[in-house]
Order: sequence, then structure tokens, then C-alpha cells
Amino acid sequence: MESSPTLLCIPDISGFTQYMRNANFEISSQVIPALLNEIIYSNEINLKVSEIEGDAVLFFRSGELPSLLNLINQCKLFYTQFYERMGVLLKKFRDESLDADFPEILGLKIVLHYGKEIGMVPIGTHIKLMGEDVITAHRLLKNNVPIDEYLLISDDLLTLYKSKEVKEEFDWAQLKSGEQDVEHLGTLKYHYISLKPLNKN
Repeated sequence: MESSPTLLCIPDISGFTQYMRNANFEISSQVIPALLNEIIYSNEINLKVSEIEGDAVLFFRSGELPSLLNLINQCKLFYTQFYERMGVLLKKFRDESLDADFPEILGLKIVLHYGKEIGMVPIGTHIKLMGEDVITAHRLLKNNVPIDEYLLISDDLLTLYKSKEVKEEFDWAQLKSGEQDVEHLGTLKYHYISLKPLNKN
């Protein structure tokens, strides 16, 4: 099994469980795949897809980190394209006289983390990621952040960039700090920022 330092990126559709519980199957079977595809096709910084997990995409990138500017712009693009596609889908279903409530339920949150040693196992045409930092990235999705749509960056990743860069690239909303204690993983520290200022709809 190969291992290397790796950037992990998980765009996750919030409100997914609530939506799928009550949704019209004819609509939901088009909406969720379309939104996940939009996320995947919006990738401009050479992220690779490891898994599609129902309501989330697990991206990874080994080797040199992208600049913070490119990384943040990529996350902004995921978010704005997600909402652009939602608008297209809503118009489509309204034109077909179908009642679609997904804009009131669904949203997007994104988690970024960096692991110094992440294992990569080829399975079929995909790469399965393994290691404690993969668990950490997924655990960061289950946090105490008090908003629904946000970009969360682990301090393991954020500290790899210069503080001047961080200040410059997060001038569009307030960057806040947080942490959570997780059994076997210890205290996970992170910073987060609301994505809603990017939503012009």
C-alpha cells in the first residue's frame, strides 16, 4: 500500500436525509445525481475522486498543495455552481408543473483536511483512501458548527499556509475557530467560515 501526504476535500450536501425521507422519488432521483455531478465537474485544481458517498464526494490530491488562493477559489466554485444547478433544476420542475421543495432543504458544506500519511489502495478503477486522517476528515463533518453552510478547514491544513495568506483569502466573511474532542483521535481543531455570503440567489 502506497502512502503519501494528501489533501482531502469533502463537499457534503446538507439536509440530504431530511430531503430523501420526504422527497418525490421522480424528482430526487434527478436532483441528487445532478448536484453531485455538478460538484465533480466543477473541479479545476486536479482533485481526484476517491468515493461518492450518497450525499458527499471524497476528493484527494497528493503531492504539492495548491496555493490557498486556488484552494479557496475552488471551494467557492463548488458552492456557487451547486446553487446555479439548483436554480436550473428548480426551473425545470416548475416548467413540468412538479412541486419541488429541495431549495428550502438542501445546502452545501465543505471540509478540508491534510494528512501526512494517507494510504492509497487501488480497488477496480478507484483509489481507496485509508488511515487515521481519512477518519479525521469524516469526523470533522460531524461537528458543532452552528450554521448549515460553511467551509471548514482543519488546523492541520491551515497552519501550512502563511498567516498573511489566510488573512487575505478569508476577507469575504468572518473566519471563526472551533474544536471537538473525539475518542481515539483527541482534540480536532479547525476554523470555519460561512458560505452564505457567496449565495446571490
